[in-house]
Amino acid sequence: MPTLATKRVSPHTVRHTTAVHLLRAGVDINTIRAWLVHVSLDTTHIYAEVDLEMKAEALARVDNSSLGPPPRHPSLPWLMAFRKAR
Repeated sequence: MPTLATKRVSPHTVRHTTAVHLLRAGVDINTIRAWLVHVSLDTTHIYAEVDLEMKAEALARVDNSSLGPPPRHPSLPWLMAFRKAR
């Protein structure tokens, strides 16, 4: 990749990128922990952060067709009065 020539790629960057790619490929977090040679899953979570694309894919898999419209919040006259007083 020619664009990498101008970037600093540290061992930390390689570990983080690998962990994210493994996570996106569906590898379970405990396997990633072992691959990174971490004692604690807490440490692995630093490297294996879920990115926005993964969050969007997870939401797309949720079937919410059986849910009705969201509940309406009741009117709160005391809150409106408080806001107008400010």
